[in-house]
Amino acid sequence: MVNISRTTGLSRRQFIQRGVGVGAIAVVAPSLLAACAGNGGSGLDLSGMDLVKRFPGDVLVPGRLRLPYSLAAADGVLTADSGAEIPENLSFVITDIDGNRIGPEEPLIVASHTTDVPQPYWPLEVTINEPGLYVVNLLGSDKPGSSIQIFDRSQVAIPLVGDPLPPVDTPTFADARDVDPVCTREPSCPLHDITLREALALGKPVAYLLGTPAYCQTGTCSPALDAILEVRERVGDAVTFLHAEIYSDSTAATPAAAVTAYNMKYEPALFVTDAQGILTDRLDAIFDAKEVRAVFARNGIS
Repeated sequence: MVNISRTTGLSRRQFIQRGVGVGAIAVVAPSLLAACAGNGGSGLDLSGMDLVKRFPGDVLVPGRLRLPYSLAAADGVLTADSGAEIPENLSFVITDIDGNRIGPEEPLIVASHTTDVPQPYWPLEVTINEPGLYVVNLLGSDKPGSSIQIFDRSQVAIPLVGDPLPPVDTPTFADARDVDPVCTREPSCPLHDITLREALALGKPVAYLLGTPAYCQTGTCSPALDAILEVRERVGDAVTFLHAEIYSDSTAATPAAAVTAYNMKYEPALFVTDAQGILTDRLDAIFDAKEVRAVFARNGIS
């Protein structure tokens, strides 16, 4: 994990005026590109590869960040079936929007995740301590980098790491609370026996997944649920695992109360708490069993 505390010193208006709005592309200074020549340590020619964000861009706050990226060529996002070599590692540097490198002198090297996910991804982890505007650049690529904005905590409404996870009376098989079906997985998963409120009162760590296997637009919810079921087999009752659906019925039109209670605008999301119910980690949008195990290991659970 790398700490970065420098801000860009530019306002959001200046950022947008330069053509680098939130979630858009930032132009990298040629001097930086020259310094980053190469293929990032992979056998794949990265020169024409774009970075594809696999995370919501409007929920990042100061602290430890998880920024999963996929790769895209001219014909689309790289998949296991693309016929291209999947790089084992990618290397990144972080800059301000003028191309001035910030953070460590050495590149940030990130291992690939390719098992049981729809597209390979590389979860960059970095700690940025100040709100501001930053650019993630892929070494070996001549494409623009990926802009990110770090918001003040007061500007983000979803549950944040370090805060108590809000208790919610999530649907159970015994009380569906007007959600039908309670679980869209086939067969239904066994993570609907108690509510989140009840789980948080047990005095054990909680792993709570919000996502819909049947209606997930990104195709990552079903793999996410399978991932936590796999990890559950390993850690046993050391952690209480729960799952809640996104929609209230099969029309997939009305968000369930579990979603509106957390002001969520994306899925899936895995919330992991300690025994006191404090949120220690949140995995957004795409993750696998390996990442879930790493989260638990960081919290002393194996």
